[in-house]
Amino acid sequence: MSDTVKEIVITPNDKQKQFFESRTRYTAYGGARGGGKSWAMRMKMVMLALGCDGIQILLLRRTLGELRENHLFPLLSLLEGVAKYASTEKEFRFPNGSRIRLGYCDSENDVLQFQGQAYEVIGMEEATHFTERQFFALTESNRYSGQMKEPFRPRMYFTCNPGGVGHDWVKRLFVDRIYRGAENPDDYTMIRSLVFDNKFLMEHNPEYVQTLQALPEARRRAMLYGDWNAFEGAFFPEFDYDKHTCDAFDIPKEWIRFRALDYGLDMTACLWLAVGSDKTLYVYRELYEPDLILSDAGKRIVQNTAERENIRYTVASPDLWNRRQDSGKSGFDILSASGVKRLVKANNARIPGWRVLREYLCTGENGMPRLVIFRNCKNLIRTLPLLRFDTDVTEDAADTPHEITHAPEALRYAVMSRVPDRHKQAIPFRSSLYTFDTPKREDGYGDFIAY
Repeated sequence: MSDTVKEIVITPNDKQKQFFESRTRYTAYGGARGGGKSWAMRMKMVMLALGCDGIQILLLRRTLGELRENHLFPLLSLLEGVAKYASTEKEFRFPNGSRIRLGYCDSENDVLQFQGQAYEVIGMEEATHFTERQFFALTESNRYSGQMKEPFRPRMYFTCNPGGVGHDWVKRLFVDRIYRGAENPDDYTMIRSLVFDNKFLMEHNPEYVQTLQALPEARRRAMLYGDWNAFEGAFFPEFDYDKHTCDAFDIPKEWIRFRALDYGLDMTACLWLAVGSDKTLYVYRELYEPDLILSDAGKRIVQNTAERENIRYTVASPDLWNRRQDSGKSGFDILSASGVKRLVKANNARIPGWRVLREYLCTGENGMPRLVIFRNCKNLIRTLPLLRFDTDVTEDAADTPHEITHAPEALRYAVMSRVPDRHKQAIPFRSSLYTFDTPKREDGYGDFIAY
């Protein structure tokens, strides 16, 4: 590193100055597009590193790609000759002992890598891309590191726009200011910033306002005017932990059992379900495991199924019936060879499927829902309420972040396989391994339905 002193000159707008000056325990900045959020977050971290000897800082984005484009490359240019970049640890080290570590939490559990670590300052860029569980996990690492000689009260900084998987918790804390338990209202500050506050952007790229004005109505209200009520919240507001979950119990032998599978290399989500005597659907077991090739996923499904468990069928996503160019085999062939029998192609109609699932979540005439999840199915219970509306297709669920979609997708396949149809004849299901017809029950439910 050169001994030459590098001068860093910044010209923040009024809202950015408020962000820089805030000393609140939790400070959020933004609320709309074009307000200069990333620059403000980056410069705040740099000013703290330069001005507070030994301070330990963690700066986060949800994905590695966002981290590289929004912060790594700009910081490499800005801090050349000021701080040394250690690429292995993804951190900038300053001569005064301060450190800015860059991190990302692409999957839900990536946040666990920071447990046991201590940072006086944590910055969460695009905080609404993080789940509430990730936020609370990070607060455990926001504490005195022991590296600073001067007193410093640990704090967290956030930038945010409406929408995203974390919309509800950010809105509750910083917009609606609804607090629970030991949460102190004085600890939370929201600095609202719109594109009109960004004088640099308005001068050099005024056409960007026209771009935001051309967005669909709900998104325009959110991204141009920072309207946190423009986006609907949870995709399934009907979900109620107290109503829709229960402790595990022994399932009667006469109940129909089946499985539902949503497979991806990033995550295998398989659900075991049983149909109660009153037609209530119980999800009693789950497999939720990443990085499994399809044959291994099939083996894990078989391993998690009891030897004498009578699984009537396994409904799975239709793409598994496509043949692969490299082997000529389909996913159906691979799963069947792994021991997963009686595979049924799912009805993958998304909006009708979500409608059916919504009906299952609603309470019936007896005041009870038609869908109940055993509490050992932690990932389905965690991800179902995290689904958000697609911003372009009003009745569809958003497909990001992808990690939270797998278990709900499998559940959608499951309920669609139980759709009663009193008007159609039983749909025959035939494959190279099995030939049998779906029996028609008096109540209108087939034992399983192949599409």
